[in-house]
Amino acid sequence: MIQPQSITFFIDRCLGKKSIPDILRAAGISVEIHDNHFDKGALDVDWLPQVGEQGWIVLTKDDKISKNQLERIAVARAQIKMFVLVSQRLPGKDMAAIFLKAIVPMQEFVRKYPAPFIAKIYRDGKIYLWKDSKELSAELKNFDECI
Repeated sequence: MIQPQSITFFIDRCLGKKSIPDILRAAGISVEIHDNHFDKGALDVDWLPQVGEQGWIVLTKDDKISKNQLERIAVARAQIKMFVLVSQRLPGKDMAAIFLKAIVPMQEFVRKYPAPFIAKIYRDGKIYLWKDSKELSAELKNFDECI
């Protein structure tokens, strides 16, 4: 059994509400599920601020964030710490296995890097920082200056 370190992971809707959360909970990991807090059709830019207020760590496989500036701005503004699973076309149990393999490194990563950040998790469980707090904060500042 993996010992959670008082970190709650927020399971994005794209990861489902049964298989992955159940497997993570069985390993002793604290999780919250998108559909338990938000409408199924809630836009990321709408739920990210509330997740940020709770201090939950986002787990997702939605890699469109890399192409969607408004979502990155929402991540930055809400001070989100986010992990994006790069291997997307896998069964839920396989995705959960990757998260379990990476859980201790994710917990260490959360403690090491300030919010906001977006990191990528690969099939082997390795984690790479994609956008750090300086990059996201600079993008937010530039965005705010343009509006």
